[in-house]
Amino acid sequence: MADDWRNGGFGLYVHWPFCEAKCPYCDFNSHVSKKINQKQWLDAYLSELKRSASETPDRVLNTIFFGGGTPSLMEPETVAAVINEARALWRPANDMEITLEANPGSVEAGRFAAYRDAGVNRISMGVQALNDKDLKRLGRIHTVAEARAAFDIARNCFDRVSFDMIYARQHQTVEAWCAELNEALSMAVDHLSLYQLTIEDGTAFGDRYAIGKLRGLPEDDSAADMYLATQEICESRGMPAYEVSNHARPGAESQHNLIYWRYGDYVGIGPGAHGRITSQGRKLATETYLAPNTWISAVSAGSGESHREELSRSDQANEYLMMGLRIAEGLDVDRFKLLSGTSLDQDKVDDLCEIGMLYQEDNRIKATRDGRAVLNAVIRELLG
Repeated sequence: MADDWRNGGFGLYVHWPFCEAKCPYCDFNSHVSKKINQKQWLDAYLSELKRSASETPDRVLNTIFFGGGTPSLMEPETVAAVINEARALWRPANDMEITLEANPGSVEAGRFAAYRDAGVNRISMGVQALNDKDLKRLGRIHTVAEARAAFDIARNCFDRVSFDMIYARQHQTVEAWCAELNEALSMAVDHLSLYQLTIEDGTAFGDRYAIGKLRGLPEDDSAADMYLATQEICESRGMPAYEVSNHARPGAESQHNLIYWRYGDYVGIGPGAHGRITSQGRKLATETYLAPNTWISAVSAGSGESHREELSRSDQANEYLMMGLRIAEGLDVDRFKLLSGTSLDQDKVDDLCEIGMLYQEDNRIKATRDGRAVLNAVIRELLG
């Protein structure tokens, strides 16, 4: 049990909470601030890295992921110092993947070259749409032309470039999405993240939806058709889904995100970051303070964590199941049994296989394409 995390690997997530503008659909922990003291933030990150490394000694670090917020607003020197400190505190893997999220509106060639020189070797860009009308609806501050220009800069600086797109947008038809997806695939290097628009409570879109002012959202059947068309088109273009919303050419999968889905260990630092770490034989779930100033103050007092709890064997097994069924490789039933202390209900597995939601291959259980489309319902059935 103490070594179970090795099945997934070990990563570091660094949350940069600042954006130039807050998107109306976004429920991530992001804040708009005109003045940011980069040295103060760097000092806090370095302090948290040291604290976290003391609990996870003698690890090989497989990945670093700078997420947000908009990490491409970080000074390259800040990014470089975080990477160098992480390399000093843990043993870096020979093929360590270091990803930085970027918004097209905050990109220029010199900055990207500086991130590359700092050690970043993969960029994930928030393009979201390939027409200006929908970008404006989504609250994005860049245009399609700017997105394409930023993408070209990234492609010239990095071998690995991913970008995000959102579908099931207001007034979007299946045909329009298919045309846009094919356009995106003509740009794609090796990876695409394709998300269905979801309306979250506490967002501007959520507030508009609650009072009936968010019009033109596709019906459920139309959104489902977009999902299925996405799978078929991407597969036909050599970028099959390796996870519910993520598509890649073979070998180009996001290694950091696979740590989550394979239920490895990851340290989470920065406001609102979550972590899963194994320390002294215990699997711990960690959370940090959400508000940037609160987090900074807490770090100064010794720790940016707001909460941690030990996960029971049952909790770990359930989290592994929920993560493992998201990816095409599925979950290992023997590992589930080791975590849980009991086997999955084979009758439920057989029933879900019979109706085409799951299939079993040797000791692995995998969701079918139809099963991934309704994965939450499949998971509820298995855990019920």
